[in-house]
Amino acid sequence: MRKLILFAAWLLCILFLPGRLFAQDRTITGKITDQNAIPLANVSVFIAKTNIGTITDGEGKFSLSVPPNTTLLVSSAGYKTQTIKVDNTVGDIQVKLLEDVSKLEEVVVTGLATSVKRRNLANSIATISSKELQGTAPAQTFDAALNGKIPGAYINANTGAPGGGLSVKLRGVTSIFGNTQPLYVVDGVFMDNTATSAGLNAVTGAATGGNSSTQDNPSSRIADLRSEDIENIEILKGASAAAIYGSKAAAGVIIITTKRGKQGKTRVSFSQDLGYSQVRKLLGTRPLSESIVQGQGWDVEEYKAAVAAGKIYNYEKEMYGNTGFTRNSVLSMTGGTDKTSFYFSAATKKEEGIIARTGYGNNSFRLNVDHRITNNIKIGISTNYINSSSDRGLTGNDNSGVTYGIALSSTPSFTELHPDVNGQYPRNKYAASNPIETRDKMTNNENVNRFVTGLNLDAILQKGGKSTTRFIARGGFDFYNLVTTALFPSSLQFQTVNKGTSIQGFTKNMNTNYILSLVNAYTPSDKLSLTTSAGITQETGDYNNLLNVATQVIAGQSNVDQAGALTASQFRTKVQDNGIFMQEEASIIDAITLTAGVRFDKSTNNGDPNQYYTYPKAGISWNLTKMDFWKGSFFENFKVRAAYGQAGNFPAYGSKFTSMPISNITGLPGSVVSTQQGEKNIKPETQTELEAGFDFSIFKGRLSMEFSYYNKNVYDFLMLNTLPSSSGFTNQWVNAGDLRNEGIEIGLNAQPVVTKKIRWNTTVNFWFNRSKVTKLTIPPVQLGSFGVALGTFQIEQGKSATQIIGLTDEPGYTVPIKVWGDQEPRFQMNSFNEITFNNRLSLRFLVHWKYKGDNINLTNLLNDLGGTSADFDSDNNKNGVPDGVDRIHKIGSTATEFIQNSGYLRFREIGMYYSFNRLPGKLVKALRLGVSLNNYITITNYAGYDPEVSNFGTGFSTGVDVDPFPASKHAAFHISVDF
Repeated sequence: MRKLILFAAWLLCILFLPGRLFAQDRTITGKITDQNAIPLANVSVFIAKTNIGTITDGEGKFSLSVPPNTTLLVSSAGYKTQTIKVDNTVGDIQVKLLEDVSKLEEVVVTGLATSVKRRNLANSIATISSKELQGTAPAQTFDAALNGKIPGAYINANTGAPGGGLSVKLRGVTSIFGNTQPLYVVDGVFMDNTATSAGLNAVTGAATGGNSSTQDNPSSRIADLRSEDIENIEILKGASAAAIYGSKAAAGVIIITTKRGKQGKTRVSFSQDLGYSQVRKLLGTRPLSESIVQGQGWDVEEYKAAVAAGKIYNYEKEMYGNTGFTRNSVLSMTGGTDKTSFYFSAATKKEEGIIARTGYGNNSFRLNVDHRITNNIKIGISTNYINSSSDRGLTGNDNSGVTYGIALSSTPSFTELHPDVNGQYPRNKYAASNPIETRDKMTNNENVNRFVTGLNLDAILQKGGKSTTRFIARGGFDFYNLVTTALFPSSLQFQTVNKGTSIQGFTKNMNTNYILSLVNAYTPSDKLSLTTSAGITQETGDYNNLLNVATQVIAGQSNVDQAGALTASQFRTKVQDNGIFMQEEASIIDAITLTAGVRFDKSTNNGDPNQYYTYPKAGISWNLTKMDFWKGSFFENFKVRAAYGQAGNFPAYGSKFTSMPISNITGLPGSVVSTQQGEKNIKPETQTELEAGFDFSIFKGRLSMEFSYYNKNVYDFLMLNTLPSSSGFTNQWVNAGDLRNEGIEIGLNAQPVVTKKIRWNTTVNFWFNRSKVTKLTIPPVQLGSFGVALGTFQIEQGKSATQIIGLTDEPGYTVPIKVWGDQEPRFQMNSFNEITFNNRLSLRFLVHWKYKGDNINLTNLLNDLGGTSADFDSDNNKNGVPDGVDRIHKIGSTATEFIQNSGYLRFREIGMYYSFNRLPGKLVKALRLGVSLNNYITITNYAGYDPEVSNFGTGFSTGVDVDPFPASKHAAFHISVDF
C-alpha cells in the first residue's frame, strides 16, 4: 500500500508540473478563407505537437500567442490541413484552405487513444459529419438518422411507432442469439442500447413463453441521443478496425463525438423546425357488395343499413391517417478563452404520430466543458440529461386479436365502431376488440430519464525533441431510469375476462467504463515515427427490470395495488468486463504505415470468468504516391492496404448456469430446476476479419475512390440446442458452429462542378454481403418466424445464414421444403449530393437503393383471412378464383405468397436551404431558412406498409412483417439564427 501511495503522489506531481515556459512569446494574428476568399469560422489553429491553439471567429480571424520559430497546423473538417512556419518576421497571416473532397486529411480512430489521417489508414472506416447527419432532412430520432448513410450496413425499422427502434447490422450476421448491434461510444462513454419490453404479452399473447421483448416493439435506447449535439460519427465496421475494443466489438463500433466549445466570444444559435408527419402508404380496403358480404358470412342487413345511412368507413385511413404536427427547438451556446471553453445546448422536441394518441417527446440539456489546467494538462467533461416520452400504441403480432392492425384485418367497413352520444363504444362482433375504442382508451408509454457523464484527461508527461509521452484517461457513466406504463381499462371489449389490466415496468440501468492509457510518440528522424500505446479498460453493467402485471383493476384506477390479482417478475443482470491492450503504429517516410496490437479480455459472463481471451490486430497501408519511384501527377494519392483483426462476443447472461425458478408447492414457496440446462464451459463467440483494398484520388482530389474486400468469420456462435427428453431438460446454450461473411464496399467522392457560382459535391457508395454457415454441430434449426408453412429462417450448414425456407408444392422435392429467398439484399447503393449556388442556396438529397432481399410478409395474409384485403376479389392470374381465396388455399402447400422482395429506391432526405451571411445590424450574425422532406418518396413493389420492417426486434430475425405500426414520412420548415 505504501508503494502504491508513493507512486500515486509521484504521478500527481508529474501531472501538475507547469508546462515549459516559452521565452519571448508574441501574439500573431491571421485570417483563414476558402479558395473563393470566403471567411471560414471554427478553423483550428494549433501549435504543432502541443495542446495550445485557438479557432477562427465568424470572420475567419484568429489571434494566438506563440514562441519564436513555431509551426502552426491549420485544419478544419472538409478541408486540407496546412502547415505554416512562423518566425520573427511573420506578421499577419493569410491562409487559403483547399476543399478536401476525397477526405484524405480526415483524422480517424486507430486505437482507444490514437488516430491517423485517412490518407494513411489501413482500414475502411465510414464517417458521418454533422451536416450529413442533421443538415438535410432531420429524422425523428438519432438511430433513424443513420439509415441509408453507412456503407456496409443493413438497417431495418422494428416499428414505425414514435420514439425509434431500429436494428443495425454491420457487414452481415455476427451472431444468431448473441448481440447483433454495434457498440455505441459517445465521448468515451459506452452507451447502453437495450430494448426493454413493456410486458404487452400479458394482453396480446404474442409470445407463448411470456417473453415479449422481441414482439412488443420497444424502442432502442440509443434513440435518446440528440443529433443536433453530434459533431462527427466514425463507424468501425469489423474486427480488423475494432479489435482493440475486444469483446464489445464483434458487431462493430460506432464512435460518436459531440460538439465542443470554441475559443472566442460567446456565440448563441437558435433553430426552430415546424412540420408534419403522415403515413407513407395505406394498403387499402376491400370494396364491398351484398354478394360479397353474404359470401363472407357477414351480416347482410347491417350492411344494407350502413349503405342506406351513408356509413361505410375506411377504418384503415381513420386509424393510420392522422397528420401529426411536429416541432423541434434547439438553443446552443459556445465560447471560451484560451484556457476554458464550453458548449451548451437545450432542446425540446414534440412529434405527434400518424395514429391518434401516439407521439414522441424529447427534452435534452448538454454541457461540455474543456479546461487547460497547464500547457501540458487538459481536461474535458461531457454531461447530458435526457428526458424522453413515447406513446407507442398497440400494434404488431398478437394471438388475441387485440392490436389495431389484426383487429382491423377482420373488421368490415360497414360495421359501426364509433361511440354513441353517451360515449359508449359498440362491441365489434367481427373481431376480439374494437380498435377505435382500444386506441382511444388504452395507454402504452415509455418514459426515460437519462444521465450521461464522460471525463477525458489528456496530460503530457514527458516532452522532448523527438519523444512525447501522454497519459490519456477516458470514461464515464450512463444511467437511465425507464418507466413503462400500459393501461387497459375494464370497459374495453377484450377485457371481459381480465376486467382491466395495468402493466407497469420499472427499469434502472447503470453502465460505467474507463480507459486508462499511456501513449508515446517517438520520431527519431523525419523518415520514421512511432506511436506506442498501452492501457487497461473496465466496463460494468447493472440492469434491473421489474415488471408488474395487475388484472381486475378497479375502474378509473391505475395503481397495481388497486387490483384483484398481481403478478410480478424481475430480471437482473450484473456484468463486469476487464481488458488490457497494447498497440504499436509506425509511419515510414510518411508512405508506409504499420499497425500491430493485441487486446486481452475477460468477463463474468464467460464460463471461466478469470480466463483472458486474446484478440490481435495488424494492418499495413502503403501510399505509393509518396515513393520516389512513383512518377507523374495524375494520381494525387494512391494507397494499397490490408488489415486483420479479431473480436469477441460474450455469451448471453446466465447461459452458464442452470437456474432455479420459484414455484408454489402445496401453498409453500419453493424452487424447481429450470428446463434450460446451463453450460459451465460456455465461451465467447470469436470473430476474425481480413480486409484488403485500395484508395486513390485524381484531378487534384476532385475524384476519389475507395475499394474494400472483407472476409469475416465467426467461430463458436451461440445457439439453443434441443436436448433429449431423457436428460430432464428441453434445451441448452452451446457453441454450435461457425459462419462466414464476405463482401465488397466501393465508395466514390467527386466534385463534378466547381465554379465561382456553382459547386456540386457528390458521394456514391455501393456494397453487398454474402453469408454462409460453414460449420454446425447440431441439427438444422428453424427460428425467427412461424414455421415452414408461412416461411421461416433456418440455420443450416453450407447455406446462407439468412436464408428463408418454406413449404413447396413444386415437383422434385423429396422433402417438400425449398429455399424461397434471403433476407440479405443482393446489393445496396446510396448517393449524397450537395449543390450550392452563389454560396447561399444549397440543395441536398440522399438517395438509397436496396436491390432485392426478402421479407416474410404476413400482414396481407391476415387481411386475406379476415376477408378485408383490397385486392381480395381481383383475379390477376385469370384462373377464375379470387386472389384472396387463391392465397388462402396455398397455406399448408407452399410459402411462395408470403416471402416477398423487399427492395426499394428511396429518397431518404431532400433539403433546400438559403443562408443570409451578411445582415444589417450587429445582433444577428447569420440566418438560414430551409424546407425538407424525410422518407417522402419510395419506389417499391413490396406489398406491405414498408419494406423496412422487423416484427421481432433488433436480433437476428429481422424482416418479419405482422401488421406493424406503419412507416411515416415527414416534411418540415427550418429556421436557424446565429447571434
